Amino acid sequence: MDYLLLVIGFVLLIKGADMFVDGSSALARLLKIPSVIIGLTIVAMGTSAPEAAVSITAGMAGNNAIAISNVLGSNVFNSLVVVGTCGAMAAFKTSKDILKRDLPVNIVISVLLVVLIMDGLLSRGDGLLLLAGMVIFIASMIRAAMKERTADEEESEKMSPMKCLIFIIIGIAAIIAGGQLVVNSASNIALALGLSQTFVGLTIVAIGTSLPELVTSIVATRKGESGLALGNAVGSNIFNILFILGASSAIHPIAVEAVSIIDALILVGIALMIYIFAKTKEEVSRPEGFVMVAAYIAYTAYLLMR
Repeated sequence: MDYLLLVIGFVLLIKGADMFVDGSSALARLLKIPSVIIGLTIVAMGTSAPEAAVSITAGMAGNNAIAISNVLGSNVFNSLVVVGTCGAMAAFKTSKDILKRDLPVNIVISVLLVVLIMDGLLSRGDGLLLLAGMVIFIASMIRAAMKERTADEEESEKMSPMKCLIFIIIGIAAIIAGGQLVVNSASNIALALGLSQTFVGLTIVAIGTSLPELVTSIVATRKGESGLALGNAVGSNIFNILFILGASSAIHPIAVEAVSIIDALILVGIALMIYIFAKTKEEVSRPEGFVMVAAYIAYTAYLLMR
């Protein structure tokens, strides 16, 4: 039964992501907002919904291992597999706004997370600090959206505002449902095979909750919306740390194991690597995409060995 639910989950993810990208891209054109802004806000938050559901629920239950390992694992997956797969599919130019603002923010908050958990605890105060950072980030995105309104150059095949909303709502509902089905069924399969909860949190659950980002970004790349693809991955990473870990620890302080601090340090290194790749010639090349995917395989091997 778990295997059947896994397949159903994938189908919902793929179809939901397809509708979500169509709806959000059309909304960006209607509002005359660059697609990268939509990717960094609406799409990033929507595709991060599974992580939010898992980590906040785990935080309320005091399940520290799942709460933090899910976010760390998801961010590693987003950075290496989501961006790497899109780059391996087709080299894409990186937005100047992402280079100057969002990728540096991703590095800064990753470093901040390391600093906050060095004492072995993500306290309620730490959580409120992260949530405050989320409010500032959203405000900056809204301000940027207002400044970066562009002339509407595409007159053909416009969606009505209502159709855009319908596509986005149905898409995100399918994404969340599909993500939950994949996470639950994959976790059951993994646990039945005798894998540890920490390993499941960093890999199976993290990958499962990140599938919306992966599928949405791949669909966006195939549709030529590379700004949406990269913005989605970077925005999701920022959202995961600031909102999900912020809300989880504000609800219930999270005790952090030493291995999670190591994973957070690895995440900082990955954030720097993504920035360097994106900065070089202001594009992510196909070889760099393959390097990212290979790095994730190496990271998974490291998790298995430890």
